[in-house]
Amino acid sequence: MTKENQNHKPVALVTGANQGIGLQIAKDLVKNGFTVLVGSRNFERGEKAAKEVGPDAHAIQLDVTDGASIDAAAVRVRNEFGRLDVLINNAAISNTTKKPGQSIVEYSKLVRPSNVSLAEVRAVWETNVFGPLAVYQAMLPLLLEAPAARIVNVSSGVGSLTRNSDPAYVQRQNFGPVYPASKTALNAMTLAMAIELEATNIKVNAVSPGFTKTNLNAYAGTDTVEEGAAEAVRVAMLGPEGPNGTFTHATLGTLPW
Repeated sequence: MTKENQNHKPVALVTGANQGIGLQIAKDLVKNGFTVLVGSRNFERGEKAAKEVGPDAHAIQLDVTDGASIDAAAVRVRNEFGRLDVLINNAAISNTTKKPGQSIVEYSKLVRPSNVSLAEVRAVWETNVFGPLAVYQAMLPLLLEAPAARIVNVSSGVGSLTRNSDPAYVQRQNFGPVYPASKTALNAMTLAMAIELEATNIKVNAVSPGFTKTNLNAYAGTDTVEEGAAEAVRVAMLGPEGPNGTFTHATLGTLPW
């Protein structure tokens, strides 16, 4: 039996936690008494990040696009930690073809519905949409055994259909089939998960970190990683009376789907 089992610390798994918002989420959850599993495609990078977080963080190899990797991670969580209380689906990519120095506006013109490469759409959706669903399916048996588990899907306000259908929305012209629509789809997955689990003790919610300065946007963001991680951490720690099936931001509150 591991130390984590003995002291009954809640266990959280954060995907894509070796850098950026995911790493900050891991740090914040450890500060709040969690044992955190630092999910990373590259195990060595995950180990480095876990050491940065502290002794209550453990690296776990997890590629959300690789079914064998996901299944192995689920087996390891059960065998080594014996429980899972929080799943934060944070791993995401914004593109696979954007060139260095190319602005978001320039890139968005190359990925309109009329000219986007389907390979680009599939690659981003594989990580941002199908990845969270695959991890959800693999980890659900463990989460169902927890007294009050939480699933947090890290989405983005740029995926809001309500916002993008408003001609006055400032980001409207950047809405397209790749990253923005992948977050729209993740919101749909979140709601589907929440509906499936509404009769259980598991709460499922989506959060927007805002325009955070990370590798995802070539560090063009305006918010710090601390600000970007805040809502995911808050929602992950909500009590039994917390909401289910919501989409929120730390300062803007409830966002429209």
